[in-house]
Amino acid sequence: MSGFSSHWLGLREPVDHVSRSASVQATMLDCLRQRHGVDLLGLRLLDLGSGSGSNMRALVPLLGSKQEWTLVDYDQALLDVSRQLTAQWADEILSEQADGWQVRKAGQTVSIRWLRADLNQDIEHVLVDSNPDMVTAAALFDLISPVWMARFCGALKTPFYTVLTYDGRCAWHPTHEADEDLLTAFHAHQMTDKGFGVAAGPQAAAVLAQCLQAEHFTVVRGDSAWHLSSQHRALLDLLHQGMVQAVEQTGQVSNVRLAHWLATRLNTTDCLIGHEDTLAIPPSWVPKN
Repeated sequence: MSGFSSHWLGLREPVDHVSRSASVQATMLDCLRQRHGVDLLGLRLLDLGSGSGSNMRALVPLLGSKQEWTLVDYDQALLDVSRQLTAQWADEILSEQADGWQVRKAGQTVSIRWLRADLNQDIEHVLVDSNPDMVTAAALFDLISPVWMARFCGALKTPFYTVLTYDGRCAWHPTHEADEDLLTAFHAHQMTDKGFGVAAGPQAAAVLAQCLQAEHFTVVRGDSAWHLSSQHRALLDLLHQGMVQAVEQTGQVSNVRLAHWLATRLNTTDCLIGHEDTLAIPPSWVPKN
């Protein structure tokens, strides 16, 4: 799976970071502290579908003074962008190896390994080889099929924290008479094969929770909707253009109607895009003595 531009990811990063569910995040940190101590020192994190590295940059400040990250993506171009952005984000690059770096950021020492892998084929190997204390992901699981989710949950042995899974909610101001038809067609496009089988799309958060509960995980869910306004003009415009391009592929809405909708959306002042965050705690997860 690939196809997300670094420009799109860059525009959404600050919105993603402020939209996360504070309650789910707090529960995640409490869970880790019960197991690893209040300092959360030396945690190993595995980030699936890591893209430009945004999820790591959001979580590093919350964790201990020493961390180890494995960033996994299939798109080599995005892994390269992630390296470039890491160089800009870090205060200092302490060492460089072929597959990763050690950097310092705000007094924290972060070891980062970039791994190109096909998660559809190799998820079990990636989970075992990385030996993580927690698996993370962001804006990924609405692209995933229920079959793959069940497979992933069956292989998962650690806490899992995924954020910003699209949940089907879209609301605009001002409204447009084509909003409902366009959203229906957009969801139909979402529920096509993105590389992991037919995607769950707007049902992903619910399906993921069911798969995790079937494996006896404790599941905590929380709202992480985007609340966009005129200050997010560039992100709004790219979002609406992307939706139109997706809907065009379905043939469910005429091009004339789509063009009118898009022209109206250039004046959109408020937009809500629904997301959910999910924390899963494995049944065997108990504090260390």
